Amino acid sequence: MRAIPVIGLVLALSAAATAQSVRPERWDVTSTVAELTIPGAPGFLLKMAKGRSRAEHKCVAPGAGIAALLVPDPKAKCRIDSQQIANGRYAQVLVCPQKKGAPMTIRRAGTYDANGFAGRAEANGQTPKGASRIVLDQRAARVAGTCTG
Repeated sequence: MRAIPVIGLVLALSAAATAQSVRPERWDVTSTVAELTIPGAPGFLLKMAKGRSRAEHKCVAPGAGIAALLVPDPKAKCRIDSQQIANGRYAQVLVCPQKKGAPMTIRRAGTYDANGFAGRAEANGQTPKGASRIVLDQRAARVAGTCTG
């Protein structure tokens, strides 16, 4: 059973784009589990994961666009298959490798402005016991302070 690593990968994920500038400061991209279907995973683990959030901390360079907040976490080793960012909306398809089996496909869509983005990500994959589906609500918000390092 690989339920926990898949959840960790998806929660660690935060994706990519290019357009509107955002302030060159510290940002948190928070993903909250909205729905979770992983065949073979114990029900109590799935219930515990629902509603849980995880924040990825990002540092945005001067002149960077909203794309800087949508770049996937390098640890997830995802590749961007397609991406559209325009007129306050974004859509993105990522393909992320799994330790075992076929890659997971993640589709993200939402809205953005100079204050960040809000949207939803849906991850679909295959486990040995059937199809898995994870839905995350995602939001990027500026955190007080400047970047260091």
